Amino acid sequence: MDGKLIYGIQQIGVGVDDAEKGFEWYAKTLGADLCIFDDNNEATFMAKYMGGEPRAKRAILAMNAQGGSGYEIWQHTGRTPLTIEEPVQLGDLGINIAKIKSQNIQASYDRLKGKGVTICTPINEEADGSKGFYIKDPWDNILQIKEFDSWLKKSKFDVGGICGATLGVSDIDQSLKLYSDILGYDQIVYDETGTFEDLKGLNNGEGKFRRILLTHKKDRTGGFYPLLGDGQIELIQALDRTPKTLFEGRFWGDVGFIHLCFDIRNMNALVEECKEKNYPFQVLSSEHFDMGDANGHWGYIEDNDGTLIEFVETHKVPLIKKINWSIKLKNRDPHKPLPGFILKAMAITKRKKFD
Repeated sequence: MDGKLIYGIQQIGVGVDDAEKGFEWYAKTLGADLCIFDDNNEATFMAKYMGGEPRAKRAILAMNAQGGSGYEIWQHTGRTPLTIEEPVQLGDLGINIAKIKSQNIQASYDRLKGKGVTICTPINEEADGSKGFYIKDPWDNILQIKEFDSWLKKSKFDVGGICGATLGVSDIDQSLKLYSDILGYDQIVYDETGTFEDLKGLNNGEGKFRRILLTHKKDRTGGFYPLLGDGQIELIQALDRTPKTLFEGRFWGDVGFIHLCFDIRNMNALVEECKEKNYPFQVLSSEHFDMGDANGHWGYIEDNDGTLIEFVETHKVPLIKKINWSIKLKNRDPHKPLPGFILKAMAITKRKKFD
């Protein structure tokens, strides 16, 4: 295999002040009750983004059994995580919104409203013709619940996992060099400029924006594609204000969306491509890095505005620890999906119950 493969969005990092409470909220509210890993190792590689020092942390990867990308719920445990001083405004530089798939948008709205979740907007027709609405988690992160048809399986629960992200950028055309050319989100669903009814209710949602929604022309392939599913990247540029950088003056891992992570194959080829196209890796692990019970090769680049983009080439994921059964991906056909029974086994063995 010569070039890199981008399988899809693996997860979005969510900085919180209590990882256990974060996992419980996402499990109960959004069905992300699969605990893929729970890691208490010290964060060392990211020191340059954490005041120049390694930091104690807890990280939990939570996923929804119906499919979609996960949430890496991340907490500084050796210091008090900082919140942003001023509320995030739409178009600020960084990850603004996580997009979450729904199979019944009215049922999702009614259930979340009934649970007392903060609802930011009514159900609106989105610019791509789908229906959706916006909510806040307890840490003031904005989540878009939207109609989306890409599922590993369906259950009675109305929402699945993450199906995309909205990122604030300073120049959409420049940002496309990364998100379209390198990451393969090469199909434009819409590219519109103006004010938007579906955004009203969000901070600065009545402002003027250019927004572009991207997806991929070709179907993704690879081991975890059936679980991760299709994805979208929305870039949004504020045209009537100067946006701020969301993590300026704070550490990576503080409260808020901290990174966007992609599941990949052939890290070495990706490192070379990013270097050639002026997106050099800022952080790169050893080739066989232990991530709790998992193993892989991972690293970070920055987009044009400093937003951290992570890539993970997974080598091993545990399924049943008692019998030492793990998924080993290193020597598998990189285009071949994992068998359905393995993906189902992940759901059975990794589920954490809450009272």
